[in-house]
Amino acid sequence: MRKAIKVRLYPNSSQQQSLAQSFGNCRWLWNFGLNLMNQTYKETGKGLSSYDIKKQIPDLKKEREWLKLTYSQCLQQVCINLNTAFTNFFQGRARYPKFKSKHGKQSIQYPQNVEVKEDCLKFPKLGEIKAVLHRPIKGSVKTVTISKNTCGEYYASILVEDGKEKPEPSSKGKAVGIDLGLNHYAITSDGDKFNNPRWMDKHEKNLKIKQQQLSRKQKGSSNRNKARHQVARVHKKVSNSREDFLHKLSRSLVDENQVICVENLAVKNMMKNHNLAKAISQVGWGQFCTMLKYKAEQDGKTYVEVDRFFPSSKTCNVCLNQVDSLPLDVRSWKCSNCGTEHDRDINAAKNIRDEGLRIIACGTRDDSLVRQG
Repeated sequence: MRKAIKVRLYPNSSQQQSLAQSFGNCRWLWNFGLNLMNQTYKETGKGLSSYDIKKQIPDLKKEREWLKLTYSQCLQQVCINLNTAFTNFFQGRARYPKFKSKHGKQSIQYPQNVEVKEDCLKFPKLGEIKAVLHRPIKGSVKTVTISKNTCGEYYASILVEDGKEKPEPSSKGKAVGIDLGLNHYAITSDGDKFNNPRWMDKHEKNLKIKQQQLSRKQKGSSNRNKARHQVARVHKKVSNSREDFLHKLSRSLVDENQVICVENLAVKNMMKNHNLAKAISQVGWGQFCTMLKYKAEQDGKTYVEVDRFFPSSKTCNVCLNQVDSLPLDVRSWKCSNCGTEHDRDINAAKNIRDEGLRIIACGTRDDSLVRQG
């Protein structure tokens, strides 16, 4: 089973210059290959494989000697990643590949020959770079990706093969349904409610001041570059706070339950509501569901997504009676059939849990309920 471990790197000044050169070279080769594939398809109606682009690297090095400064296998990996990006696009897993910019996050990937030591990582052509290894790295190193964020921080993502088999998922045990919201981030079928920390609201005033300072700086000046880093640090603090909360919450839910049932939300469509778009963009529902999924798979547990059109809020979890309408401002309601008083969110979580268990049992969803919703 493969796992990725992210560690912080502290390169010295000469290593930072070498990394900047490598970032630029790999970015240039990606853009060159993407442009070549676009032109080839327009002229011939056919695409290019990663090998077709790899064959051109020796000639490109003769024309542009600065490409020789980058480790050759990093350049070859760019061609492989570009081919993978097109494969993901044609199979509907991702958007069409885009050209890369020198602004924003930069990265290069080492497919092999990286050595993990006690307090550093040793890279070809770079030497030993100081690293904070917060956990032991057990197993064989497959790939290492060095990245630099907009704050100027360097990280290494180490993909490790630990030699263990991936556990078979089991549905025998406690099941929980999770309803995601805005007032409360997550509501479980057990009745637990986790408040939404609203990370951006806590830093919005500071962010506004930093952005105003940035807008006053002259373009191209060193002071503008410093102000840009200050804005990036605020965004990084918000991102770190959100990620920490999501990791802790997803870990506790996976540890306490064997079956995790959530709703398959169309976040992109939900953000078309201009009254809720800002709040929805801050919560990170997609990231949370991704964490739940991979943590459940690693622990041999079952993760189930219920159809987004399933009427979880409007259906009584006791008698399955469904109301015609239930506006968002109605947070509790009484079933006209059995008289049960329902908390809107807890009732929805229970219905998501029951529908998830039904999907596991029979392998299909109830289309009649979806059509009614």
